[in-house]
Amino acid sequence: MGDHKEQPLRVGAAVRRRRRALSLTLAVVAERSGLSVPFLSQVENDRARPSRSSLEKVADALRTTAVELLAAADPACSVDVVRAEEPESAAPRMRSLVRGHHQLHASEFTGDHDAGREFQHRNDELMYVADGAVEIEAEGRAYRLVRGDTMYLTGGVRHRWRATVPDTRVVVVAVAEHIEAVQDRPR
Repeated sequence: MGDHKEQPLRVGAAVRRRRRALSLTLAVVAERSGLSVPFLSQVENDRARPSRSSLEKVADALRTTAVELLAAADPACSVDVVRAEEPESAAPRMRSLVRGHHQLHASEFTGDHDAGREFQHRNDELMYVADGAVEIEAEGRAYRLVRGDTMYLTGGVRHRWRATVPDTRVVVVAVAEHIEAVQDRPR
């Protein structure tokens, strides 16, 4: 009662909108992502569901994040409950804690994480370690966070992180990329 209808997320329209907003062709996105034009066409028409890895490649090619594409895939709801027992993606697991296209994103990461992937978001972000421990490299410094610790990252800070304990759970809350929450800061 009151829960969002349980449907798989369909990111095709969100991918198409983003691609068109950037005035890109499927061929350009294919070249940038390393994915084929036919596959990208199937994704845009919701005839194929991209893996987490493929979605991240598409997001990188579109200069956004997989979380942003997933958020744009679902219509906004005024009240929405995301249940803990809802199906998750394959390991490492990421689950969006907020559905829809909102001013705030929240995601929970469980398990290992691609430590080689560097992030730099336009807006501010908060990382909270719910269980386990992580190592975060931000602006050339290394930090170790354990259960209950948080790290606040100002928009524009380059960072990467990895779980150092099995079954680590990290909650990431960020101001959406489409919001002008911060002005450009000198670097």
